[in-house]
Amino acid sequence: MGRIVALGEEVRVGGFALGGATVLAAEDPDDVRRIWASLPDDVAVVLLTSDAASALAGVAPAREGVLRAVMAP
Repeated sequence: MGRIVALGEEVRVGGFALGGATVLAAEDPDDVRRIWASLPDDVAVVLLTSDAASALAGVAPAREGVLRAVMAP
């Protein structure tokens, strides 16, 4: 079973740790792209804040087998 990751601003993703998600805080677009590029192979789902999704748009390639879900703003 794959891991669930919440990626984005700490204030928006911190609570997902209570549900068992791995929280990866990123406060600026460069951090988001760096973290995305280094996601472990066992990640199956990435919950992105809208700002994190914007940082990846057109820049970060899709990762095979990884589902991306974007939180409502």
